[in-house]
Amino acid sequence: IMKIGRFKTHFTGYLPQQRATQEFCEDIPTIGDSIIVIDFISDELRDMDVNFRIIRDVNEIGLQATYEDLGSQGEIEQASLHYLEPTQYPQGIMTVRYTFEEIGNYIGIVEVWNPILNKSYQTVFPFQVGKTDYTQYALYYIVLFVGCGLFIYLAGRRRFFGDH
Repeated sequence: IMKIGRFKTHFTGYLPQQRATQEFCEDIPTIGDSIIVIDFISDELRDMDVNFRIIRDVNEIGLQATYEDLGSQGEIEQASLHYLEPTQYPQGIMTVRYTFEEIGNYIGIVEVWNPILNKSYQTVFPFQVGKTDYTQYALYYIVLFVGCGLFIYLAGRRRFFGDH
């Protein structure tokens, strides 16, 4: 769930050619054609102009990136790879198609214009393309190896000392 000011959206990514039915809520595992879907949880967003941008994380800000970290509007435009002009999405679903050609770090930017308050809101969501973070599997393997080691140790003790 992403917050844009007080409004909420949900991000989902798809790789239609490589993994057609699998959804990604954070990183995109491979380069190639992608579909990014942003669902408007807050219905008020349907009546507002919303734009979307994908930029390369040229400053290597990473997962802690904020809109303010991205620099000036000119710097953002210079790092831009894809831009959707502001428009309204009355169905509450924004669909973005983009072909990622390089492995790397990227930042998505969603900007909303609230005409009633005469104010804009931005949110950013950093993500990686084509990188697998194997540290997420570390705990699984540690538990597996400790469990196997404990089993072998206890089985060896039982054999050595007998079944008394």
